Amino acid sequence: MNVTAASHSVSNPYVAALLAGSGALSKSPAAWLDARRAAALERANVLSVPTTRDEEWRFTDLTPLTKLQLQPATAAVKVSAADIAVHAVPEAAMRLVFVNGVPAPELMQQGALPGGVTVMPLGDALKSHGAWVEPHLAKLAVGEHELFTVLNTAFLQHGVFIHLAKNAVLKAPIHLLFVAAGNGVAAYPRCLIVAETGAEACVIEDYVALGEEAYLTNAVTEIAVAPNASVRHIKLQRESQKAFHISSCAVTLAKDARFQSHAVTLGARLSRNNLNISQQGEGAQIEIDGLALIGGRQTADTHTLMDHTKPHGTCKQTHKTIVGGSGHVVFNGKVFVREGAQLTDSSQQSRNLLLSDKAHVDTKPQLEIFADDVKCAHGAAVGQLDAEHLFYLKSRGLPEAQARNLLTYAFGAEIIDHIPVPSLVSVLEKLVMARTEVGI
Repeated sequence: MNVTAASHSVSNPYVAALLAGSGALSKSPAAWLDARRAAALERANVLSVPTTRDEEWRFTDLTPLTKLQLQPATAAVKVSAADIAVHAVPEAAMRLVFVNGVPAPELMQQGALPGGVTVMPLGDALKSHGAWVEPHLAKLAVGEHELFTVLNTAFLQHGVFIHLAKNAVLKAPIHLLFVAAGNGVAAYPRCLIVAETGAEACVIEDYVALGEEAYLTNAVTEIAVAPNASVRHIKLQRESQKAFHISSCAVTLAKDARFQSHAVTLGARLSRNNLNISQQGEGAQIEIDGLALIGGRQTADTHTLMDHTKPHGTCKQTHKTIVGGSGHVVFNGKVFVREGAQLTDSSQQSRNLLLSDKAHVDTKPQLEIFADDVKCAHGAAVGQLDAEHLFYLKSRGLPEAQARNLLTYAFGAEIIDHIPVPSLVSVLEKLVMARTEVGI
């Protein structure tokens, strides 16, 4: 029995067009997943595409997306190893490749994984490890008012499952490469990462394109970190300049858990990155780094929520943007400290560099605190290159253009250098330098 939207009335024409392909989904290996997909489909039927009248989207206009005719990917497009060789990460213990959201097993690179580490396509995990998947999949990223999260669940079929058993330590990163190929395709990749007590891992979630077509990537990632476990999540988005990339990452942290996030946004005509972290145990430690480097007519929108529900949580967030041309950056970061979450130490900084008169930044750091013994701070700055720094470099013999490029590069490299994968750092630094040299 297929999951279908035919028996429902859909209130929004564009949502109806997106859901038209849901009838092609076959029954999953798990009845509980069919139920969750059906519930998501039902919910999508009553939601509309967000507009600038919605508070969470008031700075980002999705009208260009609604003009794009999209069809969900039904089979993997043939991509050769040579096509993606440039995106290789030599340090990775394993690489899984998805083309338009569909697994491409022939491009997988399997290394030696330590005991207790499971990495496999989600479809296979549903058959062999359903008891590990069921408590988390479509349970962490619910977002019943978030259309794109709901759509991803309604189309939930392909993705990746990573499980780290108790005290399993994976020193080398796992590389998840999502390749976009083709015009007018809607891809719905899903990632689920579960780290049991004392486990450690680093996961690279990498979105790239083979061409400059227009398409939609609608990605959802769910991460559950058990007591005293540690997960480092690196998300790179370097898709087509005509593409639309909307993603949501939901993270839950138990007692003394650690989570580090590194998000780098370079591509897409319009991108939206939602990161929601829930500290559900005492003593959790969080670090959030973000960098958006855009120009032309690009829009990069980042929304983060750090929800402290228990005492002794710590979080340090730094989000930087470099905006050229007529680019538009949006940052909305919220630190929420609930009643009883005493001795929370949470800080948030938004730093934005404008390289042209037409570049535009809307930044809104927020604190909402209901506990009285906390240490919280936030700040935001928007400006151009420091005139004194520029003068200093010019006085040392550097031409003005080179001095500007160097200062711009250094501004972004500070975030990139925190990524503990040397080959990735080298690639990203070259991309940043190249973009700054041409004025983004």
